[in-house]
Amino acid sequence: MQDYLKELNERQREAVLHIKGPLMIVAGAGSGKTKVLTTRIAHLMNSGVDAFNILALTFTNKAAKEMKERIEKILGNSEARNLYVGTFHSVFARILRAEAHHLGYPNNFTIYDTDDAKSVVKTVVNEMNLDDKTYKPSTVYNRISSAKNALVGPVEYANDYALQQEDLRGNRPAIAQIYDAYVKRCFKNGAMDFDDLLLKFYELLKGFPESLSKYQRKFKYILIDEYQDTNPAQYEIIKLLGAMNENVCVVGDDAQSIYSFRGATIQNILQFQKDYEDAHVVMLEQNYRSSKSILNVANEVIKNNKGQIPKSLWTDNKDGEKIRLVRTMTDNDEGKYVADSIQEQKLRNHYNNRDFAILYRTNAQSRAFEEALRRMNIAYTIFGGQSFYTRKEIKDFVAYLRIIINSKDEEALKRIINFPARGIGKTTVDKAVLAANTHNISMWEVLERAREFGFKAGTLEAIDNFVVMIKSFASMLQNKNAYEVAVHVGKQTNIVKELFNDKSTEGVARYENIQELLNSIKEWVDTQQNLSQIDEDGTMIETSDNEAVSTGEITLGAYLQQITLLTDADDKDPNADTVKLMTIHAAKGLEFGCVFAAGLEEMLFPNGMAVNTREELEEERRLFYVVITRAKQRLWITYANTRYRFGSLVQNEPSRFIDELPEEYLDRSYAGAAAFKNQGFGARGNTNAFDRMNGGGWGAGGGGRQSAADAEKRYGAPPSKKPAIPSYVTPKPQSKPVEHVPSADFVASDTTNLQEGQKVEHQKFGFGIVTKMEGSAHNPVATVKFDVNGEKKIMLNYAKLRIIQ
Repeated sequence: MQDYLKELNERQREAVLHIKGPLMIVAGAGSGKTKVLTTRIAHLMNSGVDAFNILALTFTNKAAKEMKERIEKILGNSEARNLYVGTFHSVFARILRAEAHHLGYPNNFTIYDTDDAKSVVKTVVNEMNLDDKTYKPSTVYNRISSAKNALVGPVEYANDYALQQEDLRGNRPAIAQIYDAYVKRCFKNGAMDFDDLLLKFYELLKGFPESLSKYQRKFKYILIDEYQDTNPAQYEIIKLLGAMNENVCVVGDDAQSIYSFRGATIQNILQFQKDYEDAHVVMLEQNYRSSKSILNVANEVIKNNKGQIPKSLWTDNKDGEKIRLVRTMTDNDEGKYVADSIQEQKLRNHYNNRDFAILYRTNAQSRAFEEALRRMNIAYTIFGGQSFYTRKEIKDFVAYLRIIINSKDEEALKRIINFPARGIGKTTVDKAVLAANTHNISMWEVLERAREFGFKAGTLEAIDNFVVMIKSFASMLQNKNAYEVAVHVGKQTNIVKELFNDKSTEGVARYENIQELLNSIKEWVDTQQNLSQIDEDGTMIETSDNEAVSTGEITLGAYLQQITLLTDADDKDPNADTVKLMTIHAAKGLEFGCVFAAGLEEMLFPNGMAVNTREELEEERRLFYVVITRAKQRLWITYANTRYRFGSLVQNEPSRFIDELPEEYLDRSYAGAAAFKNQGFGARGNTNAFDRMNGGGWGAGGGGRQSAADAEKRYGAPPSKKPAIPSYVTPKPQSKPVEHVPSADFVASDTTNLQEGQKVEHQKFGFGIVTKMEGSAHNPVATVKFDVNGEKKIMLNYAKLRIIQ
């Protein structure tokens, strides 16, 4: 037996040794599919198959590179370099270079990236005298892209009744004409876009029999990784290429088909045995990644899907810990809990940052986790997206708030002066900057005195309107809080409206991010109001008004300072020891020692836009399966009872997927009433939420799927109907303390690990002994019995104590 076969289990070996005929390898999560795929290619070559006759298609360049390296290592030679291994697009582009003349393209055709393609769309829209606000380049391009991936050309598109009706309902009836003009423009430019690399290769095989025969003979063995992620174009190309020899090997897992929004269809893998009647099927069900507890939970969840290839993963790994189900009061508390847990696991179990991943359904959820991790000085990296506060739409919006606070902020001014477009172009901006530098004044002052600097009449009107608008925003600072100002800015500038009207995937994400920013500002305002209940010495008081809360400029300026500090971080090495934050889609194929599956709430996960059909719901469940199976040793599933949405505090119903978790593998001690201990509900200004929670079944959204008793059993006891006031809030008047003169060597100590019995000194109350510790990890409270001033409750986040012993 070859050495490389000895390292395989029985099923893996079966897949490697099956050379002739169609083969489907159903590779469950963590079952070693890459190992099987690379070993199979090595075995083919070792059995006499020429490397030039093997085609292996992947979805990432990284996967292709890793496959070649592994094959070279197995064979001990460089023959693997002759393999056709790569992504669908890279391999097909390579072939099209030699065959493009059949299609009327030059062999040195240009490949347009997404920005290039959108620019061509924009040019076509303008030349057709269409409204580019209705026919936004990104929206039109996405429509064209989807059509190409479904092998629908301009003629077919124009003749498809369903597509035309969709465009009519979207008030974009001219997309078919734009599509046709776009294709002709690209052809005239000797260019193919990204989707053309699939579509044109299909047209080559379908329309030119000699080319089809040539590549059928060349690629005698075809292997496709992640087959469940293929779209109709990729499926049809594979069927054409493999029709002669039928040595088609597909590797995939229907339970991890999560890319329908990219055009992928799960039916490709589900119907493989119908496409190839004599197909051999190998099930890889032994998991090498996860603990038994995690794997059993994953198996139970995915069983709820009807459209699947039945399988049951198993492992020889240890049982491992139970899955922790964690309920928090708010999304911000969720972020704090996760950061606390990471810190605890690092100390207790000696994990590194790189061992943790926080996975969520939408990019907008990253904010609470980023802020919590930064506060605890835990390094992290955002994958599959930018840091929340560095995203363009966020920086654009924040630039408006910056210019309201400081009109001399030239960088903010240049960013938003013509966003959204208002007729102040680059030439005008350049002239204003030059005038400011020449006269040693700010750019804003140039705009205020625009008539002195020779701007044209039409430009003058646009500048005057802009100046008046910004001044009107600034005038609100006197009597409006930060959130009210921000909402007004969003409406008056049309930023929110424009993003709301963009229904593309990117547009929806940007709109959600702006809403999350507004939520953050609202939370900031509410937090400042609550902080008015804390005296400067750290003791808690209760006020009957909000005199201690500053509105307008002070609060807005403080908020901007906070987020500026949050985003002012050094660039980090991508391979550094950092916690990974990413969407579940971006996490597919990865694994981590500890995983936090965040935001398990109805309308969020499953997503509210993906529960209209069984097919959509089952893909959401596959997403949940993917997040569970990323974890090796420990898994947390978290959800928040309340979350800010569109500026309002909204109560969430726990995700229906929580009901599908097998009880014997769950640790619910984190999901009971203890989650509300000392929280002081109402901190975000919503005292009616308790009544809604208690009405019709706690945790079931009021009249939900279960009784109140069952809900209490599952989700823990509900809090009291009466809004909870922490025991350490004392509404009675405070007696005037006996003043204390601090010691000469007084320096505030780190009170993170303060314990009962320790002696301390307070700047105002003097010396005392800690008699009790309470509160949460994020908001600890110490009861101190002072020698002169008696017993007091001290908020450690705000008070300054010197630990004596």
